[in-house]
Amino acid sequence: MSELPTPLKSIVTPVRLEYDHSAGAAATGFLRGLKQKKILGARTGPGEPVLVPPRGADPRTSELAAELVEVSDKGTVVTYSVVRVPSENIPFELPYVCVTVLLDGANLGFFHVLQNCPLDEVRIGMRVQAHWLPDDELQENLASIQYFEPIDEPDVPFDRIKEYA
Repeated sequence: MSELPTPLKSIVTPVRLEYDHSAGAAATGFLRGLKQKKILGARTGPGEPVLVPPRGADPRTSELAAELVEVSDKGTVVTYSVVRVPSENIPFELPYVCVTVLLDGANLGFFHVLQNCPLDEVRIGMRVQAHWLPDDELQENLASIQYFEPIDEPDVPFDRIKEYA
């Protein structure tokens, strides 16, 4: 009887998955807004939280979203992370910072990239604004916002944003 070969420790298998995804009414409104340099959220009714990007329903209550609401492209950094690992679909030079921004008028953090800010100056409470593609390059996708960058406004005290951090 012959001996079994030494087992392989790993193999590389290239995999590619492609999806056709229907955005739905709420996300379609959000994506169309981006092409017009507008950030749209949704809420289930007056006084209810504005979720950005919008969902078709409030995940807390399952109530259907009743109205689209335009929010500002300015906001406050509520969390951040320094990224030091490359990704082929993210064109930023390493290291870069991912931020969760609480956009003015929204009740849910919005995840994106921060640029034009030294790593040691990024902080919770920092005020930032979206940096958009030129008008003739805007599309119905999130890439219409190239990144967020700091603006010359005072930081927001942590006590005012701690529930979003």
